[in-house]
Amino acid sequence: MSAALASAPPATSSAAAAAPHGLRSRWTALAVLSTGMLMTILDGSIVTVAMPAIQNDLDFSPAGLSWVVNAYLIAFGSLLLLAGRLGDLIGRKQMFLAGTAVFTGASMLAGFAASPAVLIAARFLQGVGSAMASAVSLGILITLFTESRERGKAIAVFSFTGAAGASLGQVLGGVLTEALDWHWVFFINLPIGLAALLLALPALPAGRGLGLGAGADVLGAVLVTAGLMLGIYTVVKVEQYGWASTRTLGLGALSLVLLAVFTLRQSKARTPLVPLRIFRSRTVVGANLVQMLMVAALFSFQILVALYLQRVLGYGAAATGLAMLPAALVIGAVSLGVSARLNARFGERRVLLAGLGLLVVALGLLTRLPVRADYVTDLLPVMLLAAGFGLALPALTTLGMSGADERDAGLASGLFNTTAQIGMALGVAVLSTLAASRTESLTLSGSSPAKALTGGYHLAFGIGAALLLTAIVLTATLLRSEGTPRR
Repeated sequence: MSAALASAPPATSSAAAAAPHGLRSRWTALAVLSTGMLMTILDGSIVTVAMPAIQNDLDFSPAGLSWVVNAYLIAFGSLLLLAGRLGDLIGRKQMFLAGTAVFTGASMLAGFAASPAVLIAARFLQGVGSAMASAVSLGILITLFTESRERGKAIAVFSFTGAAGASLGQVLGGVLTEALDWHWVFFINLPIGLAALLLALPALPAGRGLGLGAGADVLGAVLVTAGLMLGIYTVVKVEQYGWASTRTLGLGALSLVLLAVFTLRQSKARTPLVPLRIFRSRTVVGANLVQMLMVAALFSFQILVALYLQRVLGYGAAATGLAMLPAALVIGAVSLGVSARLNARFGERRVLLAGLGLLVVALGLLTRLPVRADYVTDLLPVMLLAAGFGLALPALTTLGMSGADERDAGLASGLFNTTAQIGMALGVAVLSTLAASRTESLTLSGSSPAKALTGGYHLAFGIGAALLLTAIVLTATLLRSEGTPRR
């Protein structure tokens, strides 16, 4: 584990509250945090599968339909950093409970939505609640599990929940949409959310936080939230307006200005909302950059492979989810079975490099997918190579949280989740835009629809592999002093 953790300052009230928790209580708390993670990740992938049914039932326009996803992404991605810091200030348990309650209530509203406007508003509220709960989850986890080997196991479980939730959502989305209707992709969150709330009350450690006086920077909160919200909005609308449009360049520049002013304010404020000391750790900065690249690249795996199965091979929604299931199973087996032991023996950096290497091979194989692929020979090997994600994510999560002391655990958690969302938004914008452009070019040159689509996906898979190679270089340089073997 990083030396930064070993030299962390004495525990504050939050950590002190965590200390009396015995082994059983800590693992019960982990189950609660993982349930919350499962619910939010499940929601993201399950909604994607139900989009066609939602469009038909509520009479969404094609442009309007994108806001079922965009409203959630903008709220979620822009509020994570703020929610993480507020969790440090007012109490992480309180923030988790409030976020889970908001998300569960918004899910009920989405399930009963009878118009596009109501559904989009509900999705925005889901994003708010998800940001509040997700931002502090890792912060709670690292204050509960302080011993390195035990923490490694806990992070492996937490990471598996997120990875498996994405694949499970595709299966459930198809089954629920076809067997019942799209409303149930939101109603399924209700029992999960209520269970998480009831279990969280006794299971999570109480803590009053540092107090708002330690970082009640209202102007800073406005600047960082506005900057992130505008930036994510700009990225998700790139496919509509283009990268070189005046709108994209202008809004992107304004977003950067807001974030630059926020950074300047934090460097001078007496009680900054986001203490810049967290960015002094090369490990924290490097891990967040690597995560951004990895998540952007793996958009091509999770989403574009599903589109290939449906639009090129003609799979239905449920069949697509089942086809992706081996990836979830192998990720689970690696995350839960061996990742913690490998991290303890070889160090997180080496395990992360191995995981990224497997993912590069997986995307490399996808660049050679034929138009008429055979699942067993062409796709199943790729699904099995998803084991790389089961290696990479727990190691990367440990590194991303390793430079945070108890005061900043919620902030570090929010930052780590924020870079994941930025990576996802960039992956969607860059890879889907380039794939669509390549498909259009091949269509104009006379290729069949299936061949043109496949060619577009090939380009996206190749770019995804290049992003992962960049992540390998960053891991080998920025993280070179971390993750030494522990025997």
